[in-house]
This record gives sequence, structure tokens and C-alpha cells, in this order.
Amino acid sequence: MEGDAGPYRLFVTVRVPQVIPGIAQIEIRSESNDVREIQIAPMQLTGPGSKYAPTPDVAERSKSDPQFFTGSLWLMEFGSLQVRVDVDGTRGKGQLAVPVPVIAQRTLAMQKPLGILLSALMLLLGFAVVSIAGAAVREGDLPAGASPPAFRIRRSRIATVIAALVVFAILFVGAEWWRSGAKRFAGRVYTPPELDAELQPGGHLVLRQRPLQIPNGNPRRPADEINFENLMLDHEHLMHFFLIRTPEMDSFWHLHPVRAGDGSFTDDLPSLPAGHYELFADVVLSSGFPVTMIGQLDVPDVSGKPLTGDDSGIVGTGISKAARDSVTYEFPNGGRMIWQRGASPLIANMPLSFRFLVEDKEGKPAGDMEPYMGMAAHAEIIRSDGSVFAHIHPSGSVSMAALDLAQTELTGSAMAGMPGMNMAGMSGAPQKIGPEISFPYGFPKAGLYRIFVQIKRAGHIETAIFDATVS
Repeated sequence: MEGDAGPYRLFVTVRVPQVIPGIAQIEIRSESNDVREIQIAPMQLTGPGSKYAPTPDVAERSKSDPQFFTGSLWLMEFGSLQVRVDVDGTRGKGQLAVPVPVIAQRTLAMQKPLGILLSALMLLLGFAVVSIAGAAVREGDLPAGASPPAFRIRRSRIATVIAALVVFAILFVGAEWWRSGAKRFAGRVYTPPELDAELQPGGHLVLRQRPLQIPNGNPRRPADEINFENLMLDHEHLMHFFLIRTPEMDSFWHLHPVRAGDGSFTDDLPSLPAGHYELFADVVLSSGFPVTMIGQLDVPDVSGKPLTGDDSGIVGTGISKAARDSVTYEFPNGGRMIWQRGASPLIANMPLSFRFLVEDKEGKPAGDMEPYMGMAAHAEIIRSDGSVFAHIHPSGSVSMAALDLAQTELTGSAMAGMPGMNMAGMSGAPQKIGPEISFPYGFPKAGLYRIFVQIKRAGHIETAIFDATVS
């Protein structure tokens, strides 16, 4: 996320742990060199937990780069949390709230050497307990050097058997307790909710949510319950719905279905070519927790309605592993978008800043840029196998609805000053959109990616397509 903590512009990266409770790694870069100290603290995004911050940790300043700070925080619960950032510098103090959806993404297996060591120690301890019990009955109160009588030896053998049974029972109950706990935690590993998509005659699409597995790893607070009745507006829509034809990824559509009376979402599809489509539905729960629902749909040739409002789409060329990474896209209506990525390779798990320049037909910086759903631009990033999907904005990969909640909890008013935001209705006039746009993001794993960058120029929504290889 990129945003302002008072007078200080910050680029914040939160590396969320894959197992909860777990430690999140925090990286903060200040745009200016006048920051003296940064403190960080984990909090709930909304509710009483968002009002009372725990004792913050002081982020450590890099010795080689005084504008770079790092820290770590324990995240102890699932759900809609935030990292509160407090900055102190020569221009005073400032605060920034970074929404963080916290989920368990996997279970961690015990390392084999550690398992062998613990098993050996367990057997040694169990053998020692059994031996001590037998020795105590056999010769516990005998004088030194005296031989135990026969009846003591018999009692010792009985005690040894009883002790062995007790130790075995304790180990059995402990193992069952451990397996039960592991199974319970495995049930909390998050799995994306799935969609049932029904394409009716005339291109009418109906989306329903499949019943969730219990507990499905979903956050446990009532406000975090995943269902179509528990949503809040995000960029003026309850759902941002994406159809991407695979494996070519050449047919891309960004639509906004509306909620019907029976709780489903419906939309009349535009004209789109036949094929197998991966479906991604972005919604935000009332707690600010963002959810991407997934599905699949085989679509015949659809002769549908023209695109209207904020809906957009494009049919281009397919993604190719043999193709070189693309840095320029020519718009059909004139002009182009240039990805100013530089010569450095794209590395997974590294925070990056994607920068794009929009030019008009004459090759000059475009002067007709307009806000698209309140933002300078939107971008959708998908891995070639569909295992990664992200819908991001100039402020970053955080949900804008969650960011608005965090800002309201922090200051009592809606957010302002976020990169690329159109503040019409707050300042009385739309924020001017320049020809240069940027997105902070980090690829979660290596592979081939397709990036769709969406802008609005002179009332027309344009979609640029770029391919990128991440190592």
C-alpha cells in the first residue's frame, strides 16, 4: 500500500504469515528523509479493537538506507485487521492505517529431523518412567546393597506393566489430542468461496454462492461471515466480476452484476466469444474483509448487450510462453500505454512499483484522462494457470472499501490523499488525472503473468494488455 501518514508519503509492505497465529514482516519506505521514528501496531479494522491500540513496536531503520524501516508483529487472530503506522519527523506526526485481511493459508509439517529427535526423547522418557516405577516398588526402601525378596520382584513386575500401560495411555490420548487439534486447524485454512454460474438464454447470467464448508477457514466474527447479504459497496458496486477466457487469456471482461431479490447476482452479458472462462468475483464484507470468489463457465458465442456504465472488456491476442515480455500496448482508438519497467527482472515476493505512461495519437502525454470508478486506473493481474488473481489500484493491493473503513476509524472522515483517487464530492471538483499512473504490488510466486490495465479517456474505457515473466 502507498499512502500518506500526515505529511509523510509511505510505501508499506505487509508480509502476512501463512499460519495464524504468526509473525507478519513489515517493510516501510519513506519518500522523504525527514522521518525520525516509525512505530507499528496490529489492531482490528473496526469495532472496539480499532480504538485502543496495543503498545506499538518501534520499526528498525536500515543502516544502509535511512528511508527504509522494518519490523515484525504477531498477528493472533483471523479476520479484518490493520497495521497502524505512527510516524514522527521534522514536520510533526502522522498516522496511516493499512488494512490486512488475515487468514491461515496452509499448515506446516514438522521437520523430519526434529520429529525423529522428539520421538527418540519421548521413548527415552517413557522408558525412564516405567523403569523408575518398577525400581521404586522393587527396592525403594531397602537398605543399600540388600537384595529384594521374591514378593517385591513380583510386585515390581506388576508395577512395571501398570506403569507401561499408563504411559501408553497418556501417549495415546496425547496423540489423539494432537491429531484433533491439527485437524481443527486444517479446517481453518482458507479456501476461496466458489460460485455457481448459470448462463440462461439471451446471455442472462445468474451467480449464486455455493454453500461454504464449515468452518472453511473463514474469519469467525459475525461481520466476517461470507454471504451475498453481508456486503458493502466498493467503487460504487457490490461486486466486481471478471471473466477471463483460458488458456489464451485473450478475452477479458470486467462487469458489475446487481443483487437480485433472491440474493443472487445477475447480469446480461455483452457480446463475447465462445470458450472456457475463469470467473473471479470481488466483494467486500461489511467488516472490510475482501473476498474473491471463483468459478468456471463454458460460454457459447454470445450476442449480448452493448457495454454501458463502468462495464468494460476486450478481445486481444493470447498469452504465449514463447513471447517476450511486452512493454507497449497500442489502443485500437489511437494512442498507447507504455510500461516503464526498466531493465531489472521481475522477482517474486519483492515489493514493486508498476509505472505506466499513457500517450495520445501524436505520441504526447495524454491530456484526456478521467477517473474510472473514482480511481486513476485499475489493474488486474492473473497468472497463466489461474492460481493468482489480483485486482489492484494506485494505492496498492488493499481493498479500497476496507481502506475507507480504516481511514474513518482513524480520523472520523473518509480517506483523502490516496494515490490516484478522485475526490469529487469531498473537495467539490474532480482530482485531475495525469498521464502517468503507478501501482504498488508484489508477485506472490514465479511464473508467466498477464496484466490488464484499465483507464478512462474522454469518456471511453480503455484496457491495455501486458505479459510478464516473473522469476
